[in-house]
Amino acid sequence: MNKEQDTDSKLGYIPSFHLIYLYPQYWGMWVGALLLAGTAYLPIKLRDLLLAKMGKLIGKLAKGGSRRRAKINLLYCFPELTEQQREKYVDEMFAVAPQSFAILAELVLRGVDKTLTRTHWHNEQIIEQLKEQQRNIIFMVPHGWVVDIPAMLLAARGQKMAAMFHHQKDPVADYLWNKARHHFGGRLHSREAGIKPFIASVRQGYWGFYLPDQDHGEEHSEFVDFFATYKATLPAVGRLMKVCKAEIVPLFPVYDYKTHQLHIYIREPMVDIAGQSNHYIARRMNEELEYLVKPYLAQYTWILKLLKTRKAGEIEPYCRDDLY
Repeated sequence: MNKEQDTDSKLGYIPSFHLIYLYPQYWGMWVGALLLAGTAYLPIKLRDLLLAKMGKLIGKLAKGGSRRRAKINLLYCFPELTEQQREKYVDEMFAVAPQSFAILAELVLRGVDKTLTRTHWHNEQIIEQLKEQQRNIIFMVPHGWVVDIPAMLLAARGQKMAAMFHHQKDPVADYLWNKARHHFGGRLHSREAGIKPFIASVRQGYWGFYLPDQDHGEEHSEFVDFFATYKATLPAVGRLMKVCKAEIVPLFPVYDYKTHQLHIYIREPMVDIAGQSNHYIARRMNEELEYLVKPYLAQYTWILKLLKTRKAGEIEPYCRDDLY
């Protein structure tokens, strides 16, 4: 039920509530959502401390699933790190995760003011200049834990935003998450509806949010370097740049829970990819991702199956019995 097509290609996907969401099998999710909502009203120093400890504990318990994927990804991407260093990055990653959800709850329940006082936009003049020039913009955003927050803050400031998303398996989690994303307006386009609605929104002046790091398989992807390994990378920003007549602007949000500050890093538009080969575009996408992510490894969602698609003859890393 949560995997409806976009209700209207012009308006995007609009999350709607269904009575089935109140059935007993979903009560646990509702309790979790209420507890999360409560964190939005805690003093920020106490909140970040508690959630960091909670996140690290959850991460320690996730040995066979998400923690293992994160360790495998870091092993492939950063073989020079010691096992102790990789464990530390994974712990820090799990510390950041619940704090990102708390910021989401804070924005919805308490508005943007408190979050904005702790937000620092780095190189914001780049997008201000593009706005003055009335240029279309698509942000290329590596999949960090606070990936939704910049789009919500921009929407709250009156900027029209559009983004593509995957539905969550749990329908209540899917409803609540997308309801939060939709809180300040903007358009949500589910990937099930295809990319055309997203393109239409950008052409109409909406600033787009595009996540470049998901593994879409070999057929339409290019095998290009990704840190110390390689990755099947979909060179979609080249086509989006052309059909949307848009500037591709790399952006990465970082939440420092020790200083309680949100940093949003913006890079110059990727003007050099115009007219280039798919292989060149894919590699440039990963170069920008590497530049943004490497200084803040714990901010990236290493739990994803980033390296699932391998070249012929190679075993998928997550299926290797000799790894963790």
